Amino acid sequence: MLGSAREAPVHIVGNYVSPYVRKVLVALDLKGVAYTIDPIIPFLGGDGFTALSPLRRIPVLVDGDLTLTDSTVICEYLDEVHPTPPLLPRDPALRARARWLEEFADTRMGEVFVWRVFAQLIVRPAVFGQQPDTALIEKTLREDVPHVFDYLESQAPEDGFFCGELSIADIAVASFLRNAALAKVKPEPERWPRLAGLVERTLALPSFVRLKEFERALLKVPPAEHRQALAAIGAPISPETVGTDRPRPGLSRG
Repeated sequence: MLGSAREAPVHIVGNYVSPYVRKVLVALDLKGVAYTIDPIIPFLGGDGFTALSPLRRIPVLVDGDLTLTDSTVICEYLDEVHPTPPLLPRDPALRARARWLEEFADTRMGEVFVWRVFAQLIVRPAVFGQQPDTALIEKTLREDVPHVFDYLESQAPEDGFFCGELSIADIAVASFLRNAALAKVKPEPERWPRLAGLVERTLALPSFVRLKEFERALLKVPPAEHRQALAAIGAPISPETVGTDRPRPGLSRG
């Protein structure tokens, strides 16, 4: 189990390969907060999932009587309840910068890397039995991906992290570029050296490394076998699930 149990574990609903879920799990690990997880794909969530997440988005965090369903809100809540180490800088300007880069990751990078590439290549075939939209993927790789990489390169430092110390900005950007890497899309060091270096440093952190075994396990088996595969390698799987075996439309951005 990630982290050390300073209190009763919180409960997470959401899949390990979601960048929004990954962001929250990294935050939990950094702060030493234990968790249990129901690793559903949101498209396979049943009525119980809708009750927890009316927009059918992941992640969901349940902490006692509190239920939250937005990754940014969840991370800010964790930062207030467990302030060490901080996810946001103390300096107001750096704090705003970190929040902006997190928003850029959640919106622009989510659209480009998750919905137009990762979901096309991995989610559509596995969940819906559909073929990827190759024209959309090719257009995205040709036009949108370089634009995103160019912007992040202009913001990335030569060394260290976006705001000096590690912050939610680095965690968010790296979380989405982890999904891009799973779809075999990476910033080339020759063209985007600062971005490539920052992502390498961030993904090498133990909080990210510990998640990779779970991510790889999920990509090897169909959704119906996710819980069993994760339990076999020690993931803190919850005894109950709000997942089903029948996909239904809905959002999963968090």
